[in-house]
Amino acid sequence: MYQNLEQCILDLEKHGHLVRIHEEIDPYLEMAAIHLKVYEAGGPALLFENVKGSKYRALSNLFGTVERSKFIFRKTWDAAQNVVALRNEPVKALKNPFKHISTGLAALKALPLKKSSSSPIIAQEINISDLPLIQHWPNDGGAFITLPQVYSEDPEKPGIMNANLGMYRVQLNGNEYELNKEIGLHYQIHRGIGIHQEKANKKGEPLKVSIFIGGPPAHTLSAVMPLPEGLSEMTFAGLLAGRRFRYSYIDGYCISNDADFVITGEIYPGETKPEGPFGDHLGYYSLTHDFPVMKIHKVYARPNAIWPFTVVGRPPQEDTSFGALIHELTGDAITQEIPGVKEVHAVDAAGVHPLLFAIGSERYTPYKKVKKPTELLTIANRILGTGQLSLAKYLFITAEENQPLDTHKEVEFLTYILERINLHRDIHFQTNTTIDTLDYSGTGLNTGSKVIFAAYGDKKRDLCREVPENLKELREFRHPRFVIPGIVAIQGPKFSTYENAQKELQDVSTAIQMKGTIPSCPMILLCDDSDFISDSINNFLWVTFTRSNPSHDIYGVNSYYENKHWGCDNLIIDVRTKPHHAPPLIPDPSVEKNIQRFFTKGASLAVGVKRKV
Repeated sequence: MYQNLEQCILDLEKHGHLVRIHEEIDPYLEMAAIHLKVYEAGGPALLFENVKGSKYRALSNLFGTVERSKFIFRKTWDAAQNVVALRNEPVKALKNPFKHISTGLAALKALPLKKSSSSPIIAQEINISDLPLIQHWPNDGGAFITLPQVYSEDPEKPGIMNANLGMYRVQLNGNEYELNKEIGLHYQIHRGIGIHQEKANKKGEPLKVSIFIGGPPAHTLSAVMPLPEGLSEMTFAGLLAGRRFRYSYIDGYCISNDADFVITGEIYPGETKPEGPFGDHLGYYSLTHDFPVMKIHKVYARPNAIWPFTVVGRPPQEDTSFGALIHELTGDAITQEIPGVKEVHAVDAAGVHPLLFAIGSERYTPYKKVKKPTELLTIANRILGTGQLSLAKYLFITAEENQPLDTHKEVEFLTYILERINLHRDIHFQTNTTIDTLDYSGTGLNTGSKVIFAAYGDKKRDLCREVPENLKELREFRHPRFVIPGIVAIQGPKFSTYENAQKELQDVSTAIQMKGTIPSCPMILLCDDSDFISDSINNFLWVTFTRSNPSHDIYGVNSYYENKHWGCDNLIIDVRTKPHHAPPLIPDPSVEKNIQRFFTKGASLAVGVKRKV
């Protein structure tokens, strides 16, 4: 397999998976705009050979399709998959140890390898200002590293086998950072590096951090892998690369010998600076907040180094393909972790974290006359208490009965739920809790609410397939549009305050009640633009679940409380943009026009993409 990123590029080019861009390109917005167009078209990896202001080449869209990713790892894929499966289900090895000898040996041969000889990476020391300083969106706070491998060691148990390798956002310039001396690190305290920093803080000492960029593609993927307990990221990197992770120590910092760039430095207790804004995976800007600042020690670059990057924005993006690849590698590990779970799908079009679809088991009531969610509620709470799934705001969960279900078929899955949900019984709120730090729909940073829709049993209703008459001509609430079976969007006045919203939603509810019940339409969306939200399933998922906070934005027709449980006849979700929401990511029209020169006849991208861009 590949010993470095250059070898991977040559292999991809040889097999038609990569296009070189020879013309000079501006790292300010142009590189990101081209990446977005080529990714959307299902196009190849891109090697930018002439980056304005830097002598280094840059690579994007490397993991743009699952097919290309699996091609990159074609020689090591099965071995890596087997090791992860064995770690998830160790009892298999106990039952048939001889069958799994080769898997164990593969993991053993992948252990990190410390090298005492000099590494190519230290061939030259450079400055941050020498790098391709790529800004992706017009209002970004500066240039960011989007594919870093951030390495830190446990201050209480130093050494590579107790280290953490994670992918955390790194701001290179802008804001209050002193160029070439400081950079910003965006991470939460509960993540691996955050735990290391907390231990260093208690000892009153700085945390040494190394940031690796590039190297074999396996190293990048390993930084985002949700690995089983006991399998380190560096071991997995060696396993997937087919070559042990080679490292050295310089000035007390761990150095990846195969990386293209390494940035070393220290994080001092209590030292923070404003980081952001930055376009994020929800399709909005994450706003400026204080995060740890890293004092730079040294920056290294190997000869002919290549700078890999991706672009983060409204899904689907390259990180969507990342997610699909990880799912294939790990299998559905959540089914091993939570008994009774058959499937959990973090819906990418809704920004991943806000929305979960799940299939569980319901063994308590299937033979009773009244079938209702029971075991499903226990499973739902387990799901919302597990790892990254705890960041979700909306969880739709059911159990299969007489027909197979697939959470990745979003319309069919929601239809099944809405046909069966009892709106008086099956809605369960959790208030004043945690949500994704990048989600600004809540009541504060990392603060919001959750709701579980747990439906099980016989079909209760036929869903509307067009706008019901009762939802037409509702005075200020106009332009109703059919979205999917059982869901209709209507436009309302611009959101001003929650006090006004409560009155507006009461008016909607009263107007609907006066026209009669609508059992065929269990969910109504109050939005800014009903044409947009009804135009595609992705628009519906994105707007609905990124622009609402369940505790504050869910209302109901004939809503009531009984023994502190809330119910209604029809759900109304206010998915209008609120004043405290982060602004959406909007490309710069002049940049969109300027990059067309790369796609004209004779230019680098005139051919090489699957569809017209």
